[in-house]
Amino acid sequence: MELGFIGLGRMGQAMVGKLASTGHRVVAYDMSPQAVAAVAPGWWRGHQA
Repeated sequence: MELGFIGLGRMGQAMVGKLASTGHRVVAYDMSPQAVAAVAPGWWRGHQA
């Protein structure tokens, strides 16, 4: 399943990490590229506007 997620604060980070670890594909957005990198080191692909 592919899921979209906006916001990678404390709650968002935990939810995205759990979803990804159980095999779901997660498309995540946060205004901070560092927040995205912290959640998914090694497997994320990001875009900076």
